[in-house]
Amino acid sequence: MRKATETIPASVLNVKSALTAAGAQDTVLTFDDDVPTAAAAASLLGCDIAAIANSLVFELDGTPLLILASGAAKVDTALVADSLGTARIRRASPDFVLEHTGQAVGGVAPLGHPRPLRTILDISLQEHPLLWAGAGDHNSMFSISYSELQRITAAQPLKVR
Repeated sequence: MRKATETIPASVLNVKSALTAAGAQDTVLTFDDDVPTAAAAASLLGCDIAAIANSLVFELDGTPLLILASGAAKVDTALVADSLGTARIRRASPDFVLEHTGQAVGGVAPLGHPRPLRTILDISLQEHPLLWAGAGDHNSMFSISYSELQRITAAQPLKVR
């Protein structure tokens, strides 16, 4: 865990503020070790990798699309594009992700971005009573329920794999 004397990054502070502004609990935990992947996070937290809500940014006609996907899932972009009635979506570049979220790839949170993002929520995540999501950097995560995550992100539930 981060020492009290260490500075909390602005990206994590934005997530903490967004959680409380949305009426959710600030459950952000910051670890000494990086947790930039679902596997690393699950290992550190002692939870199923499928209970990690990865925040994946895609590009849809030049705009960001945030997909909150189970750590055990590989997003089927053709399926998502078909479900949304669009030709295609593609994985966003790290620069595009940073521009639209204010957070670097591997630490993107479901909220705390400069502007709200269109968000899709993987329906398979509802199988887990407690989810863990990135909190704005490579060392921070927060816990939340599926219904609360959907509420605070205004996400559209969708099958993504």
